[in-house]
Amino acid sequence: MVNHFSAGVIGLGSYVPERILTNHDLEKIVDTTDEWIQTRTGITERHISSGEQASSDLGLIAAQRALDDANITPAEIDLIIVATATPDMLFPSTACIIQSKLGANRAAAFDIGAGCTGFIYALVTAAQFISNGSYKKVLVIGAETLSKVTNWSDRNTCVLLADGAGAVVLDAVPFGEGVLGFTLGADGNGGKYLLQPAGGSRLPASIETVKQNLHTLQMNGPEIFKFAVKIMVEVTEETLKKANLLKEDVNLFIPHQANRRIIEAATKRLGFSMNKVVVNIDRFGNTSSASIPIAMQEAFGNGRIYTGDNLLLMGFGAGITWGAVALKWTKQRPET
Repeated sequence: MVNHFSAGVIGLGSYVPERILTNHDLEKIVDTTDEWIQTRTGITERHISSGEQASSDLGLIAAQRALDDANITPAEIDLIIVATATPDMLFPSTACIIQSKLGANRAAAFDIGAGCTGFIYALVTAAQFISNGSYKKVLVIGAETLSKVTNWSDRNTCVLLADGAGAVVLDAVPFGEGVLGFTLGADGNGGKYLLQPAGGSRLPASIETVKQNLHTLQMNGPEIFKFAVKIMVEVTEETLKKANLLKEDVNLFIPHQANRRIIEAATKRLGFSMNKVVVNIDRFGNTSSASIPIAMQEAFGNGRIYTGDNLLLMGFGAGITWGAVALKWTKQRPET
């Protein structure tokens, strides 16, 4: 039996910590300048969690806001998927921690680790459960506290990273709406370009791993830049083909907010106008798996997304992984 329905967004929520770290603040702790950061990344400020805040705390607030926006209760959620590279701990999963705090007692829960592509992987996974009829309502969260794994003496990475969370509630919608097509990919050979070496079973925590900063994020910036621009173009074209859409059919392009130069270079190669692209990295920095849902929630709130619009979501990250989703928007705008 073929199910004639898809997965569409019915609720959106996001949260970023109150503390703002500006480029001028960073000038005081690392050898950098506001001009250097803006020129190379497009970032002017980012939000940083407090010492007491973990990824689940940020994700919980985003989730509650998404449920409120969808006008549903936690008891109605069938499944919770959390995309994160910075879980509260290795186990239990951050999804289980959030499930408990939400009181979503009916929901199954698990985490997905795909770096900055995590939200795309989680969204696609959730859509499969809905389209095959296994579940009806799924809560997908991207939550990160990258500041906890940042080497604040490395100016090439500490200027990029930030904290935040975004969440969406997915529900069944008629076939031909919601998720129209997707692409997921990975190349484990590139894992060496972006990693947190210690803290797992390969390099368990020790005095030496801490001394060597092996518990912090390490990145080969030039290699990631080259990969990102190339894959953004390829995965976008492949996903549009799967969704039977042309480039001109896309109303809004929401890429992972890694670096403004990457976004602009890929957008130019794709032939998109920048007025069709959501860019908020200047105010939020790189929040990894949270960046796409934060950008989507902000774009909807600012009146940039309307019912029937074709959205293209695209991410890339550690693994190396990549993915994109073409989505026909079904959520109604609130009456004014």
